[in-house]
Amino acid sequence: MDEWGPEKVVCVSDRRTGMRGVLVLDNTARGMGKGGTRMSPDLRVLEVARLARAMTWKWAAVDLFHGGAKAGILGDPNSPDKERILRAFARALSNEVPGEYVFGLDMGLNETDAAIFLDELGDRGAAVGLPRALGGLPYDELGVTGYGVAEATDAAAQSIGMTVAGARVALQGFGAVGLATARRLAELGAVVVAVSTARGAVLDPDGLNIPRLAELRAVHGDDCVLEYGGAVDTDTVLTADADILIPAAREDVIDKDRAGTTSVRLIVEGANLPTTPAARDVLHQRGIALVPDFIANAGGIVAAAHSMDARYSPFTVDPDDVFPMISTKMRANAATVLAESARHDVPAHYAAQLLAQERVREAMRLRGQYNPGR
Repeated sequence: MDEWGPEKVVCVSDRRTGMRGVLVLDNTARGMGKGGTRMSPDLRVLEVARLARAMTWKWAAVDLFHGGAKAGILGDPNSPDKERILRAFARALSNEVPGEYVFGLDMGLNETDAAIFLDELGDRGAAVGLPRALGGLPYDELGVTGYGVAEATDAAAQSIGMTVAGARVALQGFGAVGLATARRLAELGAVVVAVSTARGAVLDPDGLNIPRLAELRAVHGDDCVLEYGGAVDTDTVLTADADILIPAAREDVIDKDRAGTTSVRLIVEGANLPTTPAARDVLHQRGIALVPDFIANAGGIVAAAHSMDARYSPFTVDPDDVFPMISTKMRANAATVLAESARHDVPAHYAAQLLAQERVREAMRLRGQYNPGR
């Protein structure tokens, strides 16, 4: 714990289903806790706490009034017992949801899972990211986060004198975020030369056929790279010959060694925490621009903010209201952070964090929570 939080860590379990999970409310000075809920077989409390802290900065960076939080379930998201586990998790957190936290979507969960949370607690306000048939805004189907990553990439490239049109892009991760990122970048004229999933990577210096990969993913999931043909080791995408690298999968995939050898000019963090602190210092020293995760992938929380506002409304959220706001905020924030990084000669993460911290600190001060003398 530090001056920012976490304010509350709730660990829960259920003997009948074997469910084990955690909720971390990091900092709610600017509003109630909001962040995604993930499910993975190797989940750790510290992992969820780090992600909750990232949400604190993410909400503040886009200047939307919610607080940082995250929840996670230890388990296989493909388990046949998944629904029972989700229901047990929701029941165990009924004291916190929806008063202090609202379930959202993250790795391992989808719109149907959000509907399970809603059904178990009998409250329309218990979850966002619901299927369209339940009045929700289907983030993954619309690709809101990936769209925002691509918009941030375009703005960042312009800031350092590049153009996305014709730029070679390597993309780690081809899930909901990676796919939507690739599609939008292709629309902007980028050449996606490398894509990876957990099952491998495919590379083509002349550009991959993104529509074909998308079709294969719809049928085969992560095996789409194998079906595409010519798959190599999944980490190859991180060393591919490219101008722009977008890690959109897991945490800590770019360490100081990879940062010291990469030949790209721009890295845009589509995933949460994909670079280590040491790597960020190396990248800054080498003059490689970096757009931090809580700036680049905040498109999803813009959509979540709209959904939070409409939880109890009989009217659905219009995507035409969401995408323009995502574009405006992602582009402006990416350009601002890179400019501040250059002006103060500090890593971009540090520049972005200073901006977010000042907003959170001011909210804490106004609430009487901030005491610089302690």
